[in-house]
This record gives sequence, C-alpha cells and structure tokens, in this order.
Amino acid sequence: MKKALLLLAAIAVALAALAQKEYSLSSPNGRLVATIVCQQGGMSFSVEYDNRFLSPTTVIGLRYEQGGKIFDKMTVRKVSRRTIDETIPSPFTRQATMRNHCNEMTLTLREGLSVVFRAYDNGLAYRYVWEGKPGKVFNEVAQCCYNADSATVPYVSQFDSTAFGSEPFVLSLAWTPQSEKWKSFYPQYSSSFENQYTTLPLRKLDPRRLCFLPLMLHGEQGIKMCITESALLDYPGMYMRNFADGMLECQHAPLPRTVEQGGHNNLQLLVRERENYIAHMDRSKVFPWRIMMVGTATEIAMNNMSYLLAEPPRVEDTSWIKPGKVAWDWWNCFNISGVDFEAGINNDTYKHYIDFASKYGIEYVILDEGWAVNGKADLFQVVPEIDLPMLVNYAKERNVGIILWAGYYAFDRDMEHVCQHYSQMGVKGFKIDFMDRDDQLAVDFYRRAAEMCAKYHLVVDFHGAFKPAGFTRTYPNVLNFEGVFGLEQMKWAPTTVDQMRYDCQIPFIRQAAGPMDYTQGAMLNGGRWNYHPCWMEPMSQGTRCHQLALYIVLESPLNMMCDSPTHYDKEPDYTRFVASLPTVWDETHVLQGEVGEYIVTARRKGKTWYIGGITNWTARDVNIVLPLISLNIRNIELYTDGINAHRRGSDYRHETHRVVLPVMTIHMAPGGGFVAKITTE
Repeated sequence: MKKALLLLAAIAVALAALAQKEYSLSSPNGRLVATIVCQQGGMSFSVEYDNRFLSPTTVIGLRYEQGGKIFDKMTVRKVSRRTIDETIPSPFTRQATMRNHCNEMTLTLREGLSVVFRAYDNGLAYRYVWEGKPGKVFNEVAQCCYNADSATVPYVSQFDSTAFGSEPFVLSLAWTPQSEKWKSFYPQYSSSFENQYTTLPLRKLDPRRLCFLPLMLHGEQGIKMCITESALLDYPGMYMRNFADGMLECQHAPLPRTVEQGGHNNLQLLVRERENYIAHMDRSKVFPWRIMMVGTATEIAMNNMSYLLAEPPRVEDTSWIKPGKVAWDWWNCFNISGVDFEAGINNDTYKHYIDFASKYGIEYVILDEGWAVNGKADLFQVVPEIDLPMLVNYAKERNVGIILWAGYYAFDRDMEHVCQHYSQMGVKGFKIDFMDRDDQLAVDFYRRAAEMCAKYHLVVDFHGAFKPAGFTRTYPNVLNFEGVFGLEQMKWAPTTVDQMRYDCQIPFIRQAAGPMDYTQGAMLNGGRWNYHPCWMEPMSQGTRCHQLALYIVLESPLNMMCDSPTHYDKEPDYTRFVASLPTVWDETHVLQGEVGEYIVTARRKGKTWYIGGITNWTARDVNIVLPLISLNIRNIELYTDGINAHRRGSDYRHETHRVVLPVMTIHMAPGGGFVAKITTE
C-alpha cells in the first residue's frame, strides 16, 4: 500500500511538471531576464536583473466575458518571438529621436486573447491583445510580491513563490501618491491626481488606500523599480494597493453606469452608479502596456519606455504644432500695476498680457477660467467684458497665440462645434480641465478630445488629468498634462508641505510617465522659514534659481510663465532668459541625482547646452564634468543662488565666463538650484 501511494505521488508530481510551462525572455544585452510560468490555467512571471531577482512572483490574469461565457484561464496555445530595433522620431520631447530596442514574446491564448511581453535593457512590459468577439472585462489581476519578508500571496498559493531564486532585491520603500482622504475605493476613483508622495515600507501602506501610477520601489544597491503604464486609450487607468503585508495588487475603476453634471462650476460629470465590470471591449483591441522600469535613480529618470510603448502617432501632419512658453493669468490673480485700468478678466488686462508676451517673444497667452460665463458650462457664452475675436486678432498681429481654458463637460457637450468655431476664429488650443477620473469613459474622452482638436489644428493641455501614459506620442498635438502637485498648490498649501523634496522626487517618478504642466516661474521666492500661502500674491518655496532650473529639469513642451508681467518687467534680462529657454530638446542626459534629494540634468538644443540642477532643503555642492562639450565651449552663462539666497530666496547671481575648466563646482543653497547655458562652437 505504501509503495502504491508513493507511486501515485510520483505520478502526480510528474503530471504537475508536465502541466507547467516555462518561457524565458531576455533583454538585448542580457542584463534583464523575465521567466514566465504557466501552470493550472494561471500565469506568473519573475524578473531577474544583474543576476538577482527583483520579485519572486508577479501573477497576472483576466476575468472576462465573451459570447455569454466567462473565462479566467491563461492556457498557452502558441508562442512567437521577434526582436525590435528601430529609431522613432520624438520631436516634441526631451530628445529628437529614440531607439526602440527590445526582445518580444507573444503567448497566444484561447478565446482570442494574447499576452505580449517585451524585455528592454532597462525594464519589462506586458500587455493583452483582444482579438475575439465584443465582451466585458470584469477584473484584471496583477499581484506582485516585492517584499522579501512577505507572506505568500493567497491568489498564487498554487505556485511555488520561492522557485525563482533566493536573493531578491528588498524593495522595501514605496514612493506613492497615496490618497489620505477616503476610506473606501469608490471615492478614490475620482481624483485630480495631484497628491504628494508617501515614503513607507510596503507593508505599512494602508490597504484601504489606492496608489495611482507611477509608483516607485526602492531596492538594494541603489536599484529602483518604477511601475507605470502606456498606451492608455480605451481602458481604465491602473491603481495599486498593499493588500497583503507588502504585496501589491492592481485595481481599476468600474465602468460608470450613470453620470450627472455637477462639481466645480457645474463643469464635471460625476459618477453616481458603476457597473460590476471595468471595461467593455470591442473586437480587436489592445490593452495598455504594464511597465516595470528598472535601474538606478538617474537611469529611471532617463527611461523612455512610456513613450516607446505608446501607440504610433495618429496625427500625420504635425507641422502646425508649436510648443513654447505661455504667459499665464490665473496663478498671479491678474496682479499687474502701473497701468491706467483696473486689472481683471477684461480686454485691457489681456491686451497687457499680450503686449508682455510679444515684448519677450513668448509664444502664447492663456485665458484661464472666467472668460466664459461661470456655471453655464457653455463655451459660447463669453462674458461681456471680453471681446474674444478682437483679442485673438490683437495677439495675431503681435505674433502671439491665444489658448482658451475649458471645463470638461463644457468642452465635451458640443466638442466639434467648439473646436471648429474657435479654430476658425484663430485660437491656437485649449487647456481642458476637471476631468478628475480615469475610468474607461473618462479615458476615452481624452482620445476623442485629442482627435477633434487635431482635426482643427488645436494644441491641448490636459489639467485635472491622470498621467500621460504615452498619450503625447499618439496625439502629438497634446503637448502637456498636469497630474502633478504643481506650483498652483503654493497658493494654499500650509507651511508643513515640503515642496522642495517633492520637486526632487517627480523627475524620477511622475516624469517617467511623460511631460507635466508644473507651471513654474514664480518671482516671489520664500525660504524654508518665510514661505507662507497666499492666494492673491503667491510665492514659491525655495530660491529663484530653483524656479529657473525647473525649466530645465522638468519636461513641459507647453510651459507656463506663471507670475505677473509686473514682476517680470522689473527684471527684464532675467525674463528674456526664461522666455528664450527651449521647451523641446534634441538631447538629454541626467548627470546625477537621487530621489527626493537633488538632480542635475543636461539638455541640448542645436549647438547650445543647458544644465539645470535643484536640491531639497539641504544645501549642497555639485561637481559637473563637461567632457563631451568642454573642448568646444565658447561661452558659459550662469545663474546661481546668491550668497543670501538662504535668507531671501530671490537672491541670485548672474555671470558669464569665456574660459572654463572641464569640471564646474556649483553651490546650491537650501531649496536652491542653478542653470548654466553653454554655447559651443
């Protein structure tokens, strides 16, 4: 009897081994290796980086319905592989072109579903491809075991979570924009995506809170992992949460069943009921790419996977798309002085802004909220104080474009009529605000809005928005996204908010997903002890040079100059320098930095290099090596923190050098920064 039992056990083990299929996918340089395991209708993978495992197990799956049948098994029927090595244009980004080099493996499943994996030298991505009949997605599974000391994930108990190696990186810290306001998931699905970051061990993240992407994990030896997504076009955005002692699980907003007009100035669509599924899928759809970027902090800050994995451009002619600076009215509350009219939302004020923009070569002026009648959600009801056709023509004569602010529902309710009317008038674009959701219906609005604006040659800046997720490649007329705890927060943020630390986090985390409309450019600059919130005359935290360096460190093809023309006119040379800074680049290098501490970034436009650096509230000296350009340097123009910048944030030093050593040492004050403009032969 005992021998029979042993024989049965041996047969069971053998059958289990036969049932398990394992596939390996390496990056082009072999530094990253993914092992995909299919067993008992489930699928999991591990990621090995530099011969060490980043995670013992990540389980993925879908529960979906087609033709009245529900499926949740991942049974592989076919495997195909290919290598991709191409150069793609990236004209409105941090570099003119990008190399897309990876190895790809497609696992074809049953019922018209496939899973595609791509291994890059600096990360792994996967996506589902839907080629079957229309149906519903009830749930997408992504459960990630990143904490070496965590218990086994309940969902993957059928798998051996230790089978992939015994030396995982301990990804113990998580920088997450975690919601603190709500105690259930449903209210958290409505968000402006502007939280600051929480830094905690994974196991201490509140399981009742959702973390929207990008999310960064900190590992051993300076290695980090940034989780985000791309090609998000017709599917809800992904959130993560700690669901079991340091293990992350994805969540998606269910599809809205009923929405109603409401919210800010009646400009939003508020979800009142939701379905019991997250997405409805038509025939032949691709899901978003799920991305795990891997590397040091500076390597992740240079990672292009979000752009590379985006859907190809859907706008053929881009010759009319014009990046640039924008003179912005809302942040500075129209606070201009020395004029003979009362400032506000009126023709005289906007003519003043247009004259200011023309004087300094600023490409655009924005008319933010207030030019259309509040509470009506109707973009054809212009306030009587504004003669919009006159202002558009006045700006055109001075080589300045006009961009209009628009609330979400006001824009969506009559989208084509709005775009056609204002394009014919001569308006150059829209800043669309207050979507504050990323369920499938909301995400699809972004696509429809971008397509309609492209049809009428209008650029777009999305506010109240989730991360770009590759959108700016697919629709290059969408120049910018908000989704950041930007400078507007300084109008009301308490003194306990540490904006300097946050500024030194976002180039490594939020910016991994694409550009951001941070709206820098403050001329009133508060030190650590004298910053205070003020709605009417706002200031920044940190120094003037910190604000200036944000134009180099942050990526914003459509970039605001947020302060009052009155303040800028008091320092015309500085203002000309800001206005002249490029907003798109030919080449970019992150030279040094660490998350939350500091960063130094070099960017090239033509034959001119710009180097910008910022620090948190810790003063520091940085040594900048210039081996690639030092031999051809003709001139270096420097803006650095003044000797009293730690007391008075607006103190700065401006100097020019014609001879320079191969290494520059620059001091940054607490909350400080610097910019170097290097002209080469």
